[in-house]
Amino acid sequence: MNITLDQAEKMIAAAKTKSGALDTKMNIAIVDSGANLLAFARMDGAWLGSLDISIKKAKTARYFDMDTGIIGSLSQPGGALYNIEHSNNGLITFPGGMPIKNANGDIIGAIGVSGSTVENDHAVAEAGVAVG
Repeated sequence: MNITLDQAEKMIAAAKTKSGALDTKMNIAIVDSGANLLAFARMDGAWLGSLDISIKKAKTARYFDMDTGIIGSLSQPGGALYNIEHSNNGLITFPGGMPIKNANGDIIGAIGVSGSTVENDHAVAEAGVAVG
Protein backbone atom coordinates (compact mmCIF):
# COMPACT_ATOMS: atom_id res chain seq x y z
CA MET A 1 0.00 0.00 0.00
CA ASN A 2 1.29 3.41 -0.95
CA ILE A 3 0.09 6.97 -0.78
CA THR A 4 -0.70 8.48 -4.17
CA LEU A 5 0.61 11.78 -5.47
CA ASP A 6 -2.96 13.09 -5.55
CA GLN A 7 -3.41 12.26 -1.85
CA ALA A 8 -0.06 13.84 -1.01
CA GLU A 9 -0.91 17.04 -2.87
CA LYS A 10 -4.23 17.32 -0.99
CA MET A 11 -2.40 16.88 2.30
CA ILE A 12 0.11 19.55 1.38
CA ALA A 13 -2.73 21.92 0.46
CA ALA A 14 -4.43 21.32 3.82
CA ALA A 15 -1.13 21.76 5.67
CA LYS A 16 -0.47 25.04 3.83
CA THR A 17 -3.96 26.28 4.75
CA LYS A 18 -3.36 25.45 8.42
CA SER A 19 0.05 27.09 8.28
CA GLY A 20 -1.55 30.26 6.92
CA ALA A 21 -4.14 30.19 9.71
CA LEU A 22 -1.27 30.00 12.23
CA ASP A 23 0.60 32.79 10.39
CA THR A 24 3.63 30.58 9.79
CA LYS A 25 5.65 29.57 6.76
CA MET A 26 6.42 25.88 6.54
CA ASN A 27 8.36 23.25 4.68
CA ILE A 28 6.08 20.25 4.14
CA ALA A 29 7.33 16.83 3.02
CA ILE A 30 5.40 13.67 2.20
CA VAL A 31 7.12 10.30 1.88
CA ASP A 32 5.64 7.07 0.57
CA SER A 33 5.54 3.76 2.43
CA GLY A 34 9.19 3.14 1.53
CA ALA A 35 10.19 6.52 3.05
CA ASN A 36 10.95 7.94 -0.41
CA LEU A 37 10.14 11.62 -0.94
CA LEU A 38 6.90 11.86 -2.93
CA ALA A 39 5.86 15.50 -2.59
CA PHE A 40 7.34 18.63 -1.09
CA ALA A 41 6.39 22.28 -0.68
CA ARG A 42 8.45 25.13 0.69
CA MET A 43 6.18 28.05 1.39
CA ASP A 44 7.50 31.46 0.33
CA GLY A 45 9.77 32.73 3.06
CA ALA A 46 10.03 29.42 4.94
CA TRP A 47 13.37 28.81 6.61
CA LEU A 48 15.92 27.08 4.39
CA GLY A 49 17.24 25.12 7.36
CA SER A 50 13.83 23.58 7.90
CA LEU A 51 13.77 21.99 4.45
CA ASP A 52 15.99 19.08 5.51
CA ILE A 53 14.29 18.86 8.90
CA SER A 54 10.84 18.41 7.34
CA ILE A 55 12.06 15.59 5.12
CA LYS A 56 13.83 13.88 8.02
CA LYS A 57 10.71 14.21 10.20
CA ALA A 58 8.66 12.45 7.52
CA LYS A 59 11.26 9.70 7.13
CA THR A 60 11.60 9.27 10.89
CA ALA A 61 7.83 8.93 11.29
CA ARG A 62 7.77 6.26 8.56
CA TYR A 63 10.85 4.38 9.72
CA PHE A 64 9.32 3.85 13.15
CA ASP A 65 5.60 4.25 12.35
CA MET A 66 4.94 6.75 15.10
CA ASP A 67 4.83 10.49 15.65
CA THR A 68 8.29 11.99 15.91
CA GLY A 69 7.34 13.61 19.22
CA ILE A 70 6.77 10.16 20.72
CA ILE A 71 10.17 9.04 19.51
CA GLY A 72 11.60 12.17 21.11
CA SER A 73 10.14 11.31 24.49
CA LEU A 74 11.66 7.82 24.24
CA SER A 75 15.08 9.11 23.17
CA GLN A 76 15.83 11.30 26.17
CA PRO A 77 18.79 10.38 28.42
CA GLY A 78 17.91 7.16 30.19
CA GLY A 79 15.13 6.42 27.69
CA ALA A 80 14.71 3.20 25.75
CA LEU A 81 15.74 4.88 22.47
CA TYR A 82 18.46 7.18 23.78
CA ASN A 83 20.71 8.36 20.92
CA ILE A 84 18.47 6.89 18.19
CA GLU A 85 18.62 10.23 16.35
CA HIS A 86 22.15 9.31 15.27
CA SER A 87 20.95 6.29 13.28
CA ASN A 88 19.68 6.19 9.69
CA ASN A 89 21.81 9.16 8.57
CA GLY A 90 20.13 11.34 11.18
CA LEU A 91 16.62 11.31 12.54
CA ILE A 92 14.50 14.13 13.90
CA THR A 93 12.97 13.31 17.26
CA PHE A 94 10.75 16.29 18.02
CA PRO A 95 7.14 16.93 16.93
CA GLY A 96 6.11 17.57 13.34
CA GLY A 97 6.34 14.12 11.75
CA MET A 98 3.39 11.72 11.58
CA PRO A 99 2.57 8.45 9.83
CA ILE A 100 -0.22 8.53 7.23
CA LYS A 101 -2.72 5.66 7.32
CA ASN A 102 -5.35 4.52 4.86
CA ALA A 103 -8.96 3.73 5.81
CA ASN A 104 -7.92 0.23 6.91
CA GLY A 105 -5.26 1.58 9.26
CA ASP A 106 -2.33 0.53 7.06
CA ILE A 107 0.58 2.97 7.02
CA ILE A 108 0.98 4.28 3.47
CA GLY A 109 3.45 7.10 4.07
CA ALA A 110 4.30 9.95 6.41
CA ILE A 111 4.29 13.73 6.61
CA GLY A 112 6.99 15.98 8.02
CA VAL A 113 6.55 19.68 8.75
CA SER A 114 9.10 22.23 9.92
CA GLY A 115 9.31 25.99 10.11
CA SER A 116 7.82 27.19 13.39
CA THR A 117 7.42 26.00 16.96
CA VAL A 118 7.13 22.26 17.45
CA GLU A 119 3.51 22.82 18.51
CA ASN A 120 2.74 24.57 15.23
CA ASP A 121 4.71 22.00 13.24
CA HIS A 122 2.63 19.23 14.82
CA ALA A 123 -0.66 21.07 14.24
CA VAL A 124 0.16 21.62 10.58
CA ALA A 125 1.16 17.95 10.17
CA GLU A 126 -2.14 16.91 11.81
CA ALA A 127 -4.07 19.09 9.37
CA GLY A 128 -2.36 17.36 6.47
CA VAL A 129 -2.98 13.87 7.81
CA ALA A 130 -6.63 14.69 8.53
CA VAL A 131 -7.48 14.97 4.83
CA GLY A 132 -5.73 11.70 3.96
